[in-house]
Amino acid sequence: MAFRLGLVGLCTSHPENWVPIIRKLTDEKLVDVEVITAWDSGETRPVGFAKEFCTKMAIPKPVDRLDEMPDMVDGVIIHTANWNRHIEQAKPFIDANKAVFLDKPMVGNLSDANQLLDWAKQKKRIVGGSSLRFADEIREFRKTLSAEGGKILYALAGCGTDEFNYGIHAYSMLSGVMGPGIRSVQYLGFSGQNLLKVTWADGKIGFLGTGKVENVDGLDFHLTVATVKKGVFQVIVDWRKIYLPLLEAALPYFTGRVENPPLTMAELLEPELAALAARTSRLHGRHAEVLLTDLRQDDPGYDGSQFAREYRMARMG
Repeated sequence: MAFRLGLVGLCTSHPENWVPIIRKLTDEKLVDVEVITAWDSGETRPVGFAKEFCTKMAIPKPVDRLDEMPDMVDGVIIHTANWNRHIEQAKPFIDANKAVFLDKPMVGNLSDANQLLDWAKQKKRIVGGSSLRFADEIREFRKTLSAEGGKILYALAGCGTDEFNYGIHAYSMLSGVMGPGIRSVQYLGFSGQNLLKVTWADGKIGFLGTGKVENVDGLDFHLTVATVKKGVFQVIVDWRKIYLPLLEAALPYFTGRVENPPLTMAELLEPELAALAARTSRLHGRHAEVLLTDLRQDDPGYDGSQFAREYRMARMG
């Protein structure tokens, strides 16, 4: 029997782009998924958008209320742009023991991150995060580096548009190439973008450029890595191909076809926690190095509601 998938929050272009890929992966037998329903909060879309979306995407059962969905599905993808609502929207499905896939950013504060860690300890099936963590270019680099016995000296990653909603992609690229184990983040200053130093527990160091660049619509997802043996590796990730590798990596676990997730929850959350440490260093730490273990539960973090309002204004006026 096919895995019954629901979509929660149709805020961004992701649902429209992901549904055909999910169907393609089902045709190729990687998974067996049927997208059967969708719901939208209306936070960044007009009233009635879920029905319009389902008609366009041949999804049979749009719903008006989120509480209608848990009994209909085996799992949901939460695409909601307001990351502050991810936990409240995930909870009915977690309580019903359904799988949850959280689109990026997964959370925007430590309290919500700790809730995900607690659910993971309870063996709830949760995946998510930025597609850049699994980009083909990064996976191929790591494969080659491992085969050649190379060692990373340092890396630089970046992208444009904003500090967190898009900036999380830069953190995820860096995590993808350097691996898990981030210890601390330090804000270094502003040079057209926020410049950050990220340090790993084993001593590796990476650098990030995040935030909007004045008079530029956005910067490509870019990565430079200096290595022993392989030399200097540079790439601009092809944004047109970033969703397929994420879904290939995540869907088998999400749908229960395999037992082990592509990354543990602690590893999945490192980009978000690193971004929170960067925010603390920039706003409160006078450029101090901030340990991920020193993040505060009462810090509000990044404001998903404000982002959703700005997103709606940009789209709808």
